[in-house]
Amino acid sequence: MPNAVADDGVKLYFEEAGEGTPILFIHEFADDLRTWEPQFNYFSRNYRCIAYNARGYPPSEVPESSDSYSQLRAAQDARDVLKHLGIEKAHIIGLSMGGFASLHFGLNFPGMAHSLVVAGCGYGAGGDRDQWRKETAEIAQRFVDQGMEAVSQFYAYGPTRVQLENKDPRGFAAFVSRFNEHSPLGCANTFIGVQGERPSLYELQDEMRKLTVPTYIMTGDEDEPCLDPNLMMKRAIPTSWLAVLPNAGHAINLEDPELFNGLIQRFLTAVDTGTFKARDPRSIGQSMSGLK
Repeated sequence: MPNAVADDGVKLYFEEAGEGTPILFIHEFADDLRTWEPQFNYFSRNYRCIAYNARGYPPSEVPESSDSYSQLRAAQDARDVLKHLGIEKAHIIGLSMGGFASLHFGLNFPGMAHSLVVAGCGYGAGGDRDQWRKETAEIAQRFVDQGMEAVSQFYAYGPTRVQLENKDPRGFAAFVSRFNEHSPLGCANTFIGVQGERPSLYELQDEMRKLTVPTYIMTGDEDEPCLDPNLMMKRAIPTSWLAVLPNAGHAINLEDPELFNGLIQRFLTAVDTGTFKARDPRSIGQSMSGLK
């Protein structure tokens, strides 16, 4: 079983396919590396695709203490997977929790990123931080006390998940099944250490303004927690694109894989060919006429 070892000794299970410029895929909280199957099938024809299970997600190791989990640690784990494979630089693609990890990877290790895809990133990004921590702590305790299947009865059927259920009932059932296979302790610790304690996106705007890595911000138009933060990130990151997928919720890579893959392919091609450009400063402002 292939494992990378993080610099704190935690083993991270990974899979890879294809040859070419590397792409590292980072999964969301409610899924694991298997969520990227539609992307592996497409991108591995021309890229070296790597995906791994985050710490807390078997067969990766499950550290017992939530102190071993954090937003920075998530970015460091992505770095350590690449280092294990001898990869100096890669495209980084993440969804939801993985989208946060992709963004923080770019902020902390920009020299290792050809580009960033920050998809479905925004849940818990702003608002009442104390209330957010209270909510994450409550859900974490439910994982421990009630188990995966009890939590999935509400978590997998939230307002930004029903879109996948409506579009692809079979795919949605497979998603719920994967979620139920996860470690309750791993999910609880991830919720406490990563989800609950990560900094608000709005606190990172100064850092975002300095980011020069090409960044593709993506969200579904019905993923309410992500819409406002995504507009903020678009305005803050000078080297960013923004895509809002129609009639889409949170799991946009599964809901409409053909559209998701095609949009990312266009982005990667622009980056790989050197035609990607930062935003023209003249486009910034509220005036339509340009009159000063």
